[in-house]
Amino acid sequence: MKNRVLTRMLAASLAVVMTASLSACGGQKKQVEKQELDVTIDQITLGEDYTDIKADLKFLTHKTDVIDTTFSEYITEFQKVYPNINIEYEGITDYANDITTRLTTGDWGDICMVPTTVDKDELGNYFTKMGDKKALSSTYEENMLNNYAYQDSVYGIPSMANVQGIVYNKKVFEDAGVKEVPKTPDSFLEALKKIKDKTDAIPMYTNFAAGWTMTAWDANIDGGATGDPDFADTGLTKGENPFSDRGDGTGPYAVYYTLYEAVKRGLTEEDPTTTDWEGSKGMLNNGKIGCMVLGSWSVIQMQQAGDNGDDIGFMAFPITVDGKQYAAAGPDYNYGINCNSSKDNQIAAMCYIKWLVEKSGFAQGEGGLSVVSTDEYPEALSALEGVELVVNNPAPEGEENLFNDVNNDSELGINVSGAVPTEIVEEAVSGTKTLDDMVTEWNEKWTAAQESNGVEH
Repeated sequence: MKNRVLTRMLAASLAVVMTASLSACGGQKKQVEKQELDVTIDQITLGEDYTDIKADLKFLTHKTDVIDTTFSEYITEFQKVYPNINIEYEGITDYANDITTRLTTGDWGDICMVPTTVDKDELGNYFTKMGDKKALSSTYEENMLNNYAYQDSVYGIPSMANVQGIVYNKKVFEDAGVKEVPKTPDSFLEALKKIKDKTDAIPMYTNFAAGWTMTAWDANIDGGATGDPDFADTGLTKGENPFSDRGDGTGPYAVYYTLYEAVKRGLTEEDPTTTDWEGSKGMLNNGKIGCMVLGSWSVIQMQQAGDNGDDIGFMAFPITVDGKQYAAAGPDYNYGINCNSSKDNQIAAMCYIKWLVEKSGFAQGEGGLSVVSTDEYPEALSALEGVELVVNNPAPEGEENLFNDVNNDSELGINVSGAVPTEIVEEAVSGTKTLDDMVTEWNEKWTAAQESNGVEH
């Protein structure tokens, strides 16, 4: 792999919850006749193919803050090569919920960020096939195509990928006398205590009130906490009592222990229900917050939130496995094309998506990782040198939805609702349950869900 400081990998599967019954492209309730397409994204050469094609595209996006700025600039640049392709962005504030409802109509638009509410075996019912994974891997890193691939057909291309970990203010840590980046849960908690004792900053900000931010903790529990690319399947989906204490400061327990103890010891904001997501960006930039558990996508936002961008850094989650640190890498939203769109619109959409991924610089501008094999890491992640990024290997054939089914039936909402870290914060504040009490309950729910889905230990 060219120009890589680190081994780049992508988590293969996100938790999926079916919140609505989607109408398939070929189903009786479809709004538009499905248009079969014989073109794939790898067959398109930008600037040479389809430059005369005419299309008016609607693009549904969660990035409501840059529609009139960054995205408008993208359209201008793209139309220098494809002057007859018009793109209209529609921003959706509550994207995760609203997009599922919109998909039920079948004629929601032409491009969207693929929601996690579509199971893998149903992807082809709603989205256009982008190409075969093997063919696409000549341009894009193959492991980054797993999330929305089914039986080697790819239905979504990642807009970028993220590394999971902690965004932090380097100056705050230095002022507190923390000379080395913490590499274990206990050393991290000790660092937070120093910040509390020696500075005026909130050591760790949970961003509890935002809700969605709590899933960032879930994102660290598999490969990043174990160094095992098979843990998501064999250790979590099929593992026995996966939330139990492993006794060595690794695994899901170690991640959740870090959150529980930080809140319980008063190393977070005083009242979690009053946190302010937008305000937290400037607070971190200005040294009023020490750190937050978030993906690498957050680095650019924190750097741009004030005059102290150089103080913002990113570290791997503080877990060490046999002397080595790992970090989970995973995709941000994937671009998907409506298979109900006309053939010209589908082809035009592929041209635009290909341009976004390969030419726009969106991933780098957002502080994420490009999925193009030859692209370099952003400077913000240079501090992760020596940390190995872990990909969760795909589930075995025929079991692509097993994790989703177990996760849904357990009602723990791993990587979806943030229910587990949310409960941890609530109980650490109230003192009603200990962490071990909660772990016992999670294991019981998970085991029952495994059994109902045919998982045997």
